Amino acid sequence: MDSKYFWIIRQHLRKIWVRVVSFALLAVLTLALTPVLSPLIPTDVGASLGSVSVDQILTILASSMLAVTTFSLSIAVSAFAAAAANATPRATAILQQDPTTQNVLSTFLGAFLFSLIGLIGLRTDYYDRSGQVFLFMATLVVVALVVIALLRWIGHISNFGRMHDILTRVERAATISFRHQLENPYLRARPLSGRVPDDAYPIAPTRTGYVQHIDIKALNDCANEHGVELYIDALPGTFVHAAAQLVRVRGASLSAKQQQFLRDAFTIETKRSFDQDPRFALIVLSEIASRALSPAVNDPGTAISVIGHLVRVLSTLKEPQEPPVDYPLVHVPAVRPTDMIIDAFRPIARDGATFIEVQIRLQKALASLDSIAPEIFGRPVAKLSAYAIARANDAGMCQEELASLEALRVESRTGSNTGRDDDTWKTM
Repeated sequence: MDSKYFWIIRQHLRKIWVRVVSFALLAVLTLALTPVLSPLIPTDVGASLGSVSVDQILTILASSMLAVTTFSLSIAVSAFAAAAANATPRATAILQQDPTTQNVLSTFLGAFLFSLIGLIGLRTDYYDRSGQVFLFMATLVVVALVVIALLRWIGHISNFGRMHDILTRVERAATISFRHQLENPYLRARPLSGRVPDDAYPIAPTRTGYVQHIDIKALNDCANEHGVELYIDALPGTFVHAAAQLVRVRGASLSAKQQQFLRDAFTIETKRSFDQDPRFALIVLSEIASRALSPAVNDPGTAISVIGHLVRVLSTLKEPQEPPVDYPLVHVPAVRPTDMIIDAFRPIARDGATFIEVQIRLQKALASLDSIAPEIFGRPVAKLSAYAIARANDAGMCQEELASLEALRVESRTGSNTGRDDDTWKTM
């Protein structure tokens, strides 16, 4: 598992300013090394090239790249706004981390800085004849990179921010998160079996927000150093506040400084993240379906497409075999299948109660999950299936359509206790 600091570094590396700064530094480094590398250029080559041609190329490059960067940025911002309006605002985070968009914008801005600094060097007689030749060759490389970036950008913007593109990106993020969950179902800690011991005392957070990341290694090291056992209460995605519980400690009493160290192992921010929170991607997909089913949009086809994406994501789950335990002093609860099914399908069952085509596709999707992994999804999908039919009945669906749904209704084929208590479903 990633440490907190390595995880923070990975989050920053996904931001566009990192690529922009990298390209800018590369441009400055190339221009700074020009006087050093220019003696390697043969003298006769330098004599055949005048400085005017380099000056003109850099002038054209500087003026055009500034306009292209501004225009491309406006396209990206429009795509972000369209995604927030047509899909869900939670999906814009994935679009903003799109590597193609970031690389293209960084290339354009880097080329602009390269040409601007090159012009300053030429106008101040920083380069000799050989230096101008080397600058010319470097400029040709930059022009080639710009052309490649333009070609990629033209092909990219034709689909960037469209509904299909957003659904594909969210599904990809969800699949990655679920595969990570499958490989590390308990974050490589000890599975929490049964109840937390009564003598374990809680530690509350000092911040309010969502848990984005847990540094399990830091928690285990602290527990090993002080001879205690830790029981995680707030998994990634949990909303915590001053009266909530992050972790419970069993064993020796910890000082205020040691308790603060445990708190610092939890990264708490104002919004959820996809990394250690597989349920968040399900919620984002479900939000897209709910918006499509709203009276203002009235697009059941998108909701049906979302159901297909959800089935593909959830079908990656299977019963874990001997989960690895690298941090035995930390106990972590499992992500319950019932929670996943509720996050994924309950809003669709509620908002699509009057659409028979959506309800039929929903029942078939639940039946598919029940067939794929009955031991995991048996009880949860059976309860969601009954809930969807009850919602359709309350919404006034005709008896003939209700009968067709009853024919597709999923019955629980497993006796495993994988779901929540029935009280959870009474409050839906």
